[in-house]
Amino acid sequence: MNITLGVAIYFILWWTVLFAVLPFGVRSHKEAGMTPGTGVDPGAPVLPQLVKKAIATTIVSAILFFAGYAIWKAGWISLDDLPMPYKPVKL
Repeated sequence: MNITLGVAIYFILWWTVLFAVLPFGVRSHKEAGMTPGTGVDPGAPVLPQLVKKAIATTIVSAILFFAGYAIWKAGWISLDDLPMPYKPVKL
């Protein structure tokens, strides 16, 4: 695997994990018992903690990426092992 492919896989994995982590610990104004100010949606998060979630996302993504890389490098799984939804075209 070259560095460009590794970065691309990590980038996709990072965004996927971020969207999975975003809802954790979020409380809306209504859930927190606060009255939102003028022009603020009642469902808007009170304290989104985005920096904390970005750090957690980076750590979880790194663990998942290196675990997948180790599995691929050990030869336990390869692209040939995955089912393809189409027949390969022979040129």
